[in-house]
Amino acid sequence: MSFSDEEVERYARHLVLREVGGPGQQRLKAARVLIVGAGGLGSPAALYLAAAGVGGLGLVDPDAVDLSNLQRQVLYTAADVGRAKTAAAAERLEALNPHVRVQAHHGRLHEENARELVRGYDLVLDGTDDFETRFHVNAACVAEGRPLVSGAIGRWTGQVGVFAGRPCYRCLVPEVPPDAETCAVVGVVGALAGVVGSMMALEAVKLIAGAGEPLTGRLFVYDGLAGESRTVRIGADPACPVCGGG
Repeated sequence: MSFSDEEVERYARHLVLREVGGPGQQRLKAARVLIVGAGGLGSPAALYLAAAGVGGLGLVDPDAVDLSNLQRQVLYTAADVGRAKTAAAAERLEALNPHVRVQAHHGRLHEENARELVRGYDLVLDGTDDFETRFHVNAACVAEGRPLVSGAIGRWTGQVGVFAGRPCYRCLVPEVPPDAETCAVVGVVGALAGVVGSMMALEAVKLIAGAGEPLTGRLFVYDGLAGESRTVRIGADPACPVCGGG
């Protein structure tokens, strides 16, 4: 897979990286990545993956842009309020990098369509804010053998994990937490979405290019208020209903 002169200039900072170089950039160009949730986390993740030269991006989201989104969802402008997020996002991403093909899947990912959506991509990023959708994404990724980069934020705290087979996301979160609340209820500082969404994109680039040590089987937890972070290992649950085999 060759690059045009324009692509060589565009990706010059990747091409000189020993861990990426020409072969890694070729893998990025050939990759297809599905982003579930084009909101606070999906926005920076999509921007950085498009800028990185990922050849195919899929966006799944059922919502329209709301004025309250603009505090953290950097894909959109005030002129996009009322538009479908997937349409507005696709337009912005293709303007950022015309070499990227964006597929807009306007609608909600649910149990019936999850596997079909996931099957068409090499890697999945989940930035949604409800556990039911996260569970469906995880189950589809396990069933289809696709790596999953999962991110979550609330208030001042965020986390990123990578799941590839076992352990899976349900090993980390077996059931919906009884105190689960969305950002609309508890609030979130806008810049935190940029930190965590960008980390999701970074993990995706590492996985695709074969660079470094992805967070596979690990969870990175960031406390933005304290300026502290930690990484913890995730154990595989032998009784997991998705990957436990029981």
